[in-house]
Amino acid sequence: MGMWSFVKDAGKSLFGGKAEAATLPEPEALKTELKDLGLDASGLEIKVDGDKVTVEGKAVSPEMKEKVILAVGNVAGVASVEAEADGDEPTFHTVQKGENLSVIAKATLGSANRYMEIFEANKPMLKHPDKIYPGQMLRIPA
Repeated sequence: MGMWSFVKDAGKSLFGGKAEAATLPEPEALKTELKDLGLDASGLEIKVDGDKVTVEGKAVSPEMKEKVILAVGNVAGVASVEAEADGDEPTFHTVQKGENLSVIAKATLGSANRYMEIFEANKPMLKHPDKIYPGQMLRIPA
């Protein structure tokens, strides 16, 4: 079972405002977020215990499970996600201040020109390659 840490205060607020960002998300709100992103969470059960989210079950694919882990982890109020990997252990990267996808691609994939691979691997959570923020966790393709 893998455990991934997220920046609790850096994610997307499912509640609208900053004052409400400290509110912990409910499983149904997380499932709605997954549906809104177009992610298929069938076969997965999502549980919330404080600021920890547990994702259990068999996803439609290992890639989909990794995207579900990222989508729920990059929500304000979530500090960690625990899940069993459906295959090889996924590779994630936490965005640091001053980084962009090219910098991350050079560090993780060996070439800055491979930044679009990271962008594609994180759709639909990423809408544009320049729209990342410190504390956000990204999926690094194999």
